[in-house]
Amino acid sequence: MERRTCSFCGNEIEPGTGKMYIKKDGTVYYFCKSKCQKNLLHLKRVPHRIEWTSRYAEMKSVRLAPEREKKAARKKKAAKKAVKKTGTKKAKKPSSKKKE
Repeated sequence: MERRTCSFCGNEIEPGTGKMYIKKDGTVYYFCKSKCQKNLLHLKRVPHRIEWTSRYAEMKSVRLAPEREKKAARKKKAAKKAVKKTGTKKAKKPSSKKKE
């Protein structure tokens, strides 16, 4: 049996479960549950904007991957500078005041 994926959330549909919806123009949609069907057809929501879908997770991980690398690089640079500053101490100049 062929396993299909839900047209809305992207989850796999077990054989013998789910619904198949065919529009008048011939496009075929597969839904794993009525929640997905209602969100796509009646409420007209976009799957990659709904947090519980796997498509949202894919989009978010793709967008955040470069930002995480940048943040990690920034933190490493800041840590190196802090180590250098604490390791060097300047000698104090003797005071020019004389006691009489």
